[in-house]
Amino acid sequence: MHWAELDGRRVAVWGFGREGRAALNALARHLPGQAVDLYGSAEEADIARKDFPSVAVHAVAPDADALASFDIVIKSPGISAYRPELLAAKERGTRFTSGTALWFASHADTRSIAVTGTKGKSTTSALIAHLARSLGVRTALAGNIGLPMLELDDGVADLWVIELSSYQTSEASGVDLGVVTSLYEEHLDWHGSRERYIDDKLKLLAASKNVLVNAMQPALLDRARAHPGLHTFGDMAGWHVDDGFILRGDERIAPATAVSAPGLHNAINACAALAALELMGFDAKAAVPALSTFAPLPHRLQPLGERDGLHWINDSISTTPLASLAALESVPGQRVALIVGGHDRGLDWAPFVDAMRTHSPEAIICEGANGPRIAAALEDAGVCNVYRVTDLAAAVEASRRVLGHTGCVVLSPGAPSFDQFKDYTERGRRFAELAGFEPKVASIQGMGIF
Repeated sequence: MHWAELDGRRVAVWGFGREGRAALNALARHLPGQAVDLYGSAEEADIARKDFPSVAVHAVAPDADALASFDIVIKSPGISAYRPELLAAKERGTRFTSGTALWFASHADTRSIAVTGTKGKSTTSALIAHLARSLGVRTALAGNIGLPMLELDDGVADLWVIELSSYQTSEASGVDLGVVTSLYEEHLDWHGSRERYIDDKLKLLAASKNVLVNAMQPALLDRARAHPGLHTFGDMAGWHVDDGFILRGDERIAPATAVSAPGLHNAINACAALAALELMGFDAKAAVPALSTFAPLPHRLQPLGERDGLHWINDSISTTPLASLAALESVPGQRVALIVGGHDRGLDWAPFVDAMRTHSPEAIICEGANGPRIAAALEDAGVCNVYRVTDLAAAVEASRRVLGHTGCVVLSPGAPSFDQFKDYTERGRRFAELAGFEPKVASIQGMGIF
């Protein structure tokens, strides 16, 4: 949808987070004087009225009748496209769009790489931008990583690297290269089913001229085979990791440890980034030295440092049990207290439990809304060293008691944060604070254009 299609129409913005603010500001730039309504929470209403005095602010969630009273609604990504009131309004003629869709429609001529995946999408996006900049390419990094694209609406870059969540992939268009890092079960509460989540995630394939997918995931590769511009990473013919090295085909390029972000999965993310640059026509090998200067993203296996003999790792973005397993694999040979649990979306913890039967850390601290369910599954499987606590603060204290002054505390919840925090960022910052660090250590570098 183009901005011109909103001109003179009955328009609403649904959601007053950062995406909603960006949409309101972009509306004012593109369509000065356009009437617009805003639907947000009661807590946001006073701020919204102060910051946007010409906007009609509604401090309630819209129902089907309210939505149907508008021609076009600009929806924030976190609002499910499958909500009954939204579907009912659609049937009555309301059209729904988003900041993502509006940005792509008005930037059809930009060179773009869009990255999605259940895990790895943020790090891969940031790595692509970092490596491209090391080659002197003016690069934009935006999207789901934490900077709405509409905030860079007037920006100029030679390459746009855009992270897309499963909420946004259906809204992309004209992408030069779509990258899919991985595909697991997640966000079932938004999508409604595993099948719909996968279908929505892979809508990026149809929106992209060329695609790059993880060849180590057969189901993902099978879904992508029909694309005429299919490319892969993770297999022996292209960029992959083997025997502790990053290789391109048979050629050893660099040790996997050259990547500043720890863990095998981050070396694989580096392969995805290097392959993406190569497909866009850049000299990927020349960018390899910059792998060592990449600043690991906060909340993604982020080493916070040492306090009182303990090392602290913030993996707050972990929202699936498989991510918690990957976090454990990144700290081999150490005494580890692993903190898991949070908002319960009904995900299957059986693979995690099975792995813990033989490779359990020093302690598994189960906290949050689904903590009791995780703890019960572990105990039923005969796993020892399981501790039950109520919240994150109690989990940090339990970790200290168990480890004393030697070991590593890893926050990798395997679950969303909404039982205690507004998002994973707030959870990660609180963890840093509880560990004895300044919350600001958990901030993302590299967003924007430079």
